[in-house]
Amino acid sequence: MAEKMDQPMTGNAKPLEPHQLLEMYRQMVMIRRFDQRAVDEFHAGNIPGGVHAYIGQEAVAVGVCAALRRDDKIVGTHRGHGHTIAKGADIKLMMAELFGRSTGYCHGKGGSMHIADFSIGMLGANGIVGAGLPIATGAALAAQMEGSDRVAVAFFGDGASNEGAFHGSLNLASIWKLPAIYVCENNRWASGVPATYALSVPDVAARAVAYDMPGVTVDGADVLAVYEVAEQAVQRARAGGGPTLIECKTYRWRAHSEQRGNPSDPRPREEIDLGPQHDPIGSFTAWLIEQAVATAATLEQIEQEVGVAVEEAIAFAQASPLPRPEDALLDVFAP
Repeated sequence: MAEKMDQPMTGNAKPLEPHQLLEMYRQMVMIRRFDQRAVDEFHAGNIPGGVHAYIGQEAVAVGVCAALRRDDKIVGTHRGHGHTIAKGADIKLMMAELFGRSTGYCHGKGGSMHIADFSIGMLGANGIVGAGLPIATGAALAAQMEGSDRVAVAFFGDGASNEGAFHGSLNLASIWKLPAIYVCENNRWASGVPATYALSVPDVAARAVAYDMPGVTVDGADVLAVYEVAEQAVQRARAGGGPTLIECKTYRWRAHSEQRGNPSDPRPREEIDLGPQHDPIGSFTAWLIEQAVATAATLEQIEQEVGVAVEEAIAFAQASPLPRPEDALLDVFAP
């Protein structure tokens, strides 16, 4: 049942209008600029905790979220900035959260790996490998029980596909035909362990056959290819057809996590160099110009606007107050 897609699908996916394509471009550039600045601020000592950069994987979050509605739910990972921005989050509140400020999404208590915004359907990122899969499965079950046509998406890495949470979630989703979409971002390395060593199959999507659901492998550096398969999976889920497993083959440009002092990346140099060779923003830029969707000047203007927005987010975070000691007792219990 697993299907490998090297080119964008041309099935029943809704065509995108020029303004939608440009918004996808804006989001991809926003994710990259946001994380580039987050990396810089981390190494400057201004961001506490950890930072896991999404640089290089922008096409996955944007391609999937372009197929979703605001009320659809997503669950991110420890590398969750891209998912959060693609779902429509406010980057000022995100940056303030990274800086540990009280104006952040979680009032400075969650940090980089735990940003959530229920108002846009972002149920939160998660620092535990594979832990978002059952959360998204539960959100899909809630949508089904409420009789709505919402869908829920779980983003996870190739390493998480070896966790019990992955197998239990897909099994339940298949049994109950839940409107769930499982998106594996296979960036070839689970922390410092290569997928070629840790996975029993070349493609994570092949595991879908064990749970009687479609499994599709797609080029995760092609935002339109990702959108095509995501849109079809969303249509299937809304119609009651059940879950889909999508594997996006992608590349992360940075080490697994940012570490002060810049310790060596465990990946060999040839692996590290693969990321920039498969630049999702560069290829999408070329396509937009080739298809006369936008001129180079238009795209440059978007980049400048994004740059200003990111700098404003940095300034907002820097000007925001730190949480007070007594704030540690707030938000502990639900109302």
